Amino acid sequence: MRVLKRILAVMCMAALAITAAPEKVRAGEMEESTLEWPTEEGQEEQKEKILTYGSVLITSENNEAPTFKAGEAKGWNLIVHNNTEVALENVVIAPRLGDTNDEWPFKTEWQDYAQTIEGIAAGESYTFPFTFEQRADVPTARHTIQFDVFVGDETVASQKFYVNTTVEEKPEEEPNPDNNDNQQPNEPEVIPEDNVDFTSLAGGFSNGGAVSSGGSDSGSASVPRVIVTGFSTDPAEVRAGSNFALIVHLKNTSKATAVKNMLFDLNAPAEGSDEQSVAPAFLPASGSSSIYLDGIKANGTADISIQLNAKADLLQKPYSVDLSMKYEDTEGTQIEASSSISIPIKQDARFEFSDFEISPESISVGDEANVMCNLYNLGRIKLYNVKAAFEGSCIKKEEVFLGNVESGASASIDAMLEGVEATEGPAKIKMTVSYEDEAGKIAVTEKELELEVTESMEGDMMTGGMEMIEEEQKGFPVLPAAALGAVILIVIIIVAVIKRRKKKQRMNEEEGLLDELDRPSEDER
Repeated sequence: MRVLKRILAVMCMAALAITAAPEKVRAGEMEESTLEWPTEEGQEEQKEKILTYGSVLITSENNEAPTFKAGEAKGWNLIVHNNTEVALENVVIAPRLGDTNDEWPFKTEWQDYAQTIEGIAAGESYTFPFTFEQRADVPTARHTIQFDVFVGDETVASQKFYVNTTVEEKPEEEPNPDNNDNQQPNEPEVIPEDNVDFTSLAGGFSNGGAVSSGGSDSGSASVPRVIVTGFSTDPAEVRAGSNFALIVHLKNTSKATAVKNMLFDLNAPAEGSDEQSVAPAFLPASGSSSIYLDGIKANGTADISIQLNAKADLLQKPYSVDLSMKYEDTEGTQIEASSSISIPIKQDARFEFSDFEISPESISVGDEANVMCNLYNLGRIKLYNVKAAFEGSCIKKEEVFLGNVESGASASIDAMLEGVEATEGPAKIKMTVSYEDEAGKIAVTEKELELEVTESMEGDMMTGGMEMIEEEQKGFPVLPAAALGAVILIVIIIVAVIKRRKKKQRMNEEEGLLDELDRPSEDER
């Protein structure tokens, strides 16, 4: 029973190992495969970000230039660094096998040595293990092997690496004491400098391999390599149609050999929509595109700079510039190398507004006016999340969302403005338009219009009545009238009292007269 369990465990481990190993296709069994960008929404934005921000780099583990021996299989680890701001999906790395045996020094057991993984997160790296076996007929030499990284059908990184090959070791013959003339010294092993890669914050770049020619015994010594460690621009953002300074940072990776008599040449891609407008994306502002440098000491650094002009009709994207290098070592050996630099270009937003159409041009408080105009995107970039806001002391604030406006397109601004306060003649109203660029940076612009707001009819009637009352009150002398009224009232009271007294006196007299009439006369007595 224990033996059966052990057998099952071994079989499971073997199955897992086969599943985890990178897929390869043996000679004669290669299947056609197509690599595409992710199909989910936003794939174009993802593709553009990968090509815009940072770079994807390939490095050899520990910067190793591996040495292979005939008939011996050896592992070689390559690391892919995702220095972009987005995750890379369906990443493929593959070496270029070449068309001849001189270009590919290893045994070709597969039609394709490509390895694929599901993805590499932004800012992360992934190690790809390769195993190659040197052919027996390959001499001791140094070879250049190029690896490419693909995301979908796009090549996002390419890098050349040095590998060393050695002849098959033969068993040493016992020395013949009688004949020492036929003994040959062993050939020296040629080991090049480490392959170094760097990353630049201003944009992406890559270094090519160095090729030497001329000089004495050039094959028995390492070749000093000059590489680009970074670059910067002044100003930091390069805008289409403007001049800028390109500063390239260089390093001599050789710790023992200085380089001199250095000549650099810049070659920018041709851009243009027709034959008449086709021209390099970047042209020297003055002089030529060649730069001369006296030299760089061993393990030293230096900078070169040139004033360039960016074409006015360039799109907002990175543009690759090839930098070729020619220089000599201390023994006069001619060396050539190349590098590429990716310079991002920015385009300014440019748009105009049509005249306002206001209907009606005068409204009452509580009524609405229709305001319309058009926005024309005359620039070469897309405007995102466009909004228009209307503000004024006489109207209620109103906002209109327009969405995205493509380059060369127009958008209609249509708003209903409600009057809230009467004005003395036409009053100014401010329209503020805001938008975002591809990086999410918000910008605003303003435009003014005029609108008259009057009082409503009910308000006019009420206000008119109040004004009449106020005018009457203002025209009548209140204090004199009050005094006169008091005098009249006093007179009336006095007159009334006098009349009352006279009436009472008259009544008393009448009562006395009646009493006298009622008394008996003396005759009656």
